[in-house]
Amino acid sequence: MSDSKDIELGNSKQEFTITVYTENQIGILNRIAIIFSRRKINIESLNVSPSEIEHIHRFNILITETEDVVKKLARQIEKQVEVLKVYANTNDDIIWQELALYKVPTEIVAEKVFVERLLRENGARVVVIRKNYTIFETTGHRSETDKLIEVLQPYGLIEFVRSARVAIIKDSEGFNSKLREFERLEPGQEVIENEFLDKEKNVFTM
Repeated sequence: MSDSKDIELGNSKQEFTITVYTENQIGILNRIAIIFSRRKINIESLNVSPSEIEHIHRFNILITETEDVVKKLARQIEKQVEVLKVYANTNDDIIWQELALYKVPTEIVAEKVFVERLLRENGARVVVIRKNYTIFETTGHRSETDKLIEVLQPYGLIEFVRSARVAIIKDSEGFNSKLREFERLEPGQEVIENEFLDKEKNVFTM
């Protein structure tokens, strides 16, 4: 009974955030993107930024796929020379946010007090005020930022943009400590980079 349940979970699609630690090398983004395109997997969100480790960059890649496919992707990405480590997590395993900006006519905001109240209720703050437009900013999950779009549409929403997902893994000591551990290994001792990918139960955790 449990085997069939595991198979069902492994074949059901859900959101996964793939976190990739890489050396800062030209062309690595393109090679990672090709891995997804060859499998015809759509990248819904991609954020690249410096990590807590000097000269090491961190990719946060959001996709909707099955667990089995994500494990294969993680293994393939780790084969890239510049890639140090790959983690894949469901939404339950991470803390994540997205930044959103909304441009609305200034006259509408000034004349309609209840619009300001709605913005406050949605945690929005003013970023820029100009004669013709005002820009608000908010952070949250996609459902929250989408809700504010619906609220502002009737009042002349001019423009909307949302950032890629930024995410931190809940239960982990971070890759920093693992890298330091690797550096302490004696010369010639084999470093097992796929320690979690070799264990099905731990592939989605640090």
